[in-house]
Amino acid sequence: MKTRRLTMAQALVSFLTHQYVERDGHVSAFFAGMWGIFGHGNVAGIGQALQQTSDFRYYLPRNEQAMVHTATAFAKMSNRLRAFACTSSIGPGATNMITGAATATVNRLPVLLLPGDIFARRNVAPVLQQLESEHTQDISVNDAFKPVSRYWDRINRADQLPFALMEALRVLTSPAETGAVTLALPQDVQAEAWDYPEELFDKRVWHIARPRSDRALFERAGQWIRESKRPLIIAGGGVIYSGASAALARFVERTGIPVGETQAGKGSLAFDHPQNLEAIGVTGTPGANIIAREADLVIAIGTRLGDFTTASKTAFQNPDVRFININVAAFDAHKHSALPLIADARAALEELTEALEGYRVSDEYAARITHFKEQWSAERERLFNLRHGPPISQSEVIGAVDNFSRPQDVVVCAAGSLPGDLHKLWRARDVKAYHLEYGYSCMGYEIAGGLGVKMADPSREVYVMVGDGSYLMMSSEIATSIQEGTKLNIVVLDNHGFSSIGGLSQSVGSEGFGTDYRYRREDTGQLDGEPLRVNFAANAESLGAHTIRAVTRDDFERALDTARRNDRTTVIVVEVDKEMRVPGYESWWDVPVAEASEVEAVRRARAQYEKATKKERYFL
Repeated sequence: MKTRRLTMAQALVSFLTHQYVERDGHVSAFFAGMWGIFGHGNVAGIGQALQQTSDFRYYLPRNEQAMVHTATAFAKMSNRLRAFACTSSIGPGATNMITGAATATVNRLPVLLLPGDIFARRNVAPVLQQLESEHTQDISVNDAFKPVSRYWDRINRADQLPFALMEALRVLTSPAETGAVTLALPQDVQAEAWDYPEELFDKRVWHIARPRSDRALFERAGQWIRESKRPLIIAGGGVIYSGASAALARFVERTGIPVGETQAGKGSLAFDHPQNLEAIGVTGTPGANIIAREADLVIAIGTRLGDFTTASKTAFQNPDVRFININVAAFDAHKHSALPLIADARAALEELTEALEGYRVSDEYAARITHFKEQWSAERERLFNLRHGPPISQSEVIGAVDNFSRPQDVVVCAAGSLPGDLHKLWRARDVKAYHLEYGYSCMGYEIAGGLGVKMADPSREVYVMVGDGSYLMMSSEIATSIQEGTKLNIVVLDNHGFSSIGGLSQSVGSEGFGTDYRYRREDTGQLDGEPLRVNFAANAESLGAHTIRAVTRDDFERALDTARRNDRTTVIVVEVDKEMRVPGYESWWDVPVAEASEVEAVRRARAQYEKATKKERYFL
């Protein structure tokens, strides 16, 4: 057997360079490179290996959490067919990545994490940044990655690496099992050499299969659909990841079945498709939620059926409602006691289209779908054109960006009140035009995520929409976008606090406590003084961005035009009225209210809460 003597870190980087994926006959390199911040836990191992490897690109971020978000967004934009690796030192550098790992795993997106680790040989312990335990020596902060990783391993010997890598790639390339994969790398082992088999570094192609469902279950699903009078499809992210949008369009055009889209599934159909009722659930449109309430059959495709989609199990009120779940993951396919079709979304839709030849919903049902679409189109136009303020309304800012952007452009967001408003209002005209991280709804994802989106497809204009709260948590990757020449259009909506949680706090009777950016008053002892003003434009300019302040809607529209013509990242700061909210429609979210309180508003909210929870259903 031919071997090559390499350090463990050199072998790892060489292996990653030669990994490919194949789906539908198209082969592409799986890893686009590695993000990393170096410290004593990886500088002499992974750092040295990257330095001498010219065909595996290294990227320097400003924050370890941010680099994982960038990698996650890149994988999402690439339909999970490409990924990044991320490396950090042991200690705070490693633990900074845990939030990013959770974001990737919750959203079922592949990212390889390579944190440095404590010395395997132990004789110099405790080393700088080492967490000690009086109960075991076989523990480090990297054990905290276990619950947020789909696969976790610690490489304590150089000869363990090949076996860990095979398992890591199996998980990363699996549509059903993918998420964050963590390989903890002790810093001494990274630098140790071993004679690795040459075949470890051969080109390896991982096939992405399109599994078909069990035939008996498939036939029963076809029967259920034919029997249904008011069927509804919920399109999740799995529709987009499997490239099933065209198949979904053919299926609903033949059957007339309406579609409601989750956050991850928005864009599965163009917003103006006759069967697309758009957003569903807590942040849904009236039509989608009314149809869901009355549906006798729900066909969930590629969705986790999270609480926002199901309105905390209150969305489906038909006592006879049945569920068919199409999903590559058995875990998700069985939710709601559904008929589980464990299958690739595109493959299942193509087969169902053929099997249901001749089936179509009634004319009456089709007319209701058309009515709801027309109704929502008028409501959206109203919200886009309020002409409120200044400060202007958030819906007007969204409308201006929506009207200005082109079909191929991408909007990126993650947390706060913006995702709910975007889910309802954004007119997705392209399958990749809407990029929301809402599985984890991680504040700070937005700018780093926008960077990953732009790197995945540089031909598109990327519009990052971020609230002032998320911006303050992580604006550092503006500097990375300047460094890499990766242009972003960033819209910072300044509402002087946490608008989303402020509204939620008001709804549960807590009057927005702790959600405004205000000075503390000596007489009350509370943060209820004058608003705290932050110069976001000056901050962004200091990181290298071109900056524009907008006050009126006309100012903002001119700023969008300037940003598009600029050749570097541009940050537009616009103040919005946080109390001018987009309504909720025909839906509810379970946020428990204090059962006992001296505050009358809380008591009223509790009474409403107890009434609403009675609509929650058990699908056993």
